[in-house]
Amino acid sequence: MPDVTRILSAIEQGDPQAAEQLLPLVYEELRRLAAQKMAQEKPGQTLQATALVHEAYLRLVDGAPVQRWESRGHFFAAAAEAMRRILVENARRKGRVRHGGDLRRDDFLDHDAGVDALPDEVLGVNEALAKLASEDPQAAEIVKLRYFAGLSVEDAARVLKLSRATAYRHWTYARAFIHCELLGE
Repeated sequence: MPDVTRILSAIEQGDPQAAEQLLPLVYEELRRLAAQKMAQEKPGQTLQATALVHEAYLRLVDGAPVQRWESRGHFFAAAAEAMRRILVENARRKGRVRHGGDLRRDDFLDHDAGVDALPDEVLGVNEALAKLASEDPQAAEIVKLRYFAGLSVEDAARVLKLSRATAYRHWTYARAFIHCELLGE
């Protein structure tokens, strides 16, 4: 990849178009590197590999002091380090109480009832669903379609003739409602 080395030199010398030329050449390799980093993370990450690549790339080429890279390998090592720092910052942010660090994620409604759920869970969800139906019938319908029929939120929205945003709002509310019912809160 002699083009990468040439473009890295142009970035060092302050060529504003050089950064735009670099991304298409290194994107796939950076994406693979980001996917490897994300595979090492715990499940439930909100940060996607693509967003990680973009953030790392911006940190590498938009820095106030222009970076100096001796080679293509040095550039990718710097990219890996930038990705590591982004993941660490993200983990620290999520660990703060302000961002829900004292709460634990529970994906109990994110699977098909017929496949993964325990009988007690299905019965508990059914009871909570009856209470939810009296408060918010549309939210209860979303739960039925998602949890018992295995539809995606988008598919449930189409079936119920709701906007995607409305369906997600009902789904979020229903999950919280049912979770509180199952915990007896």
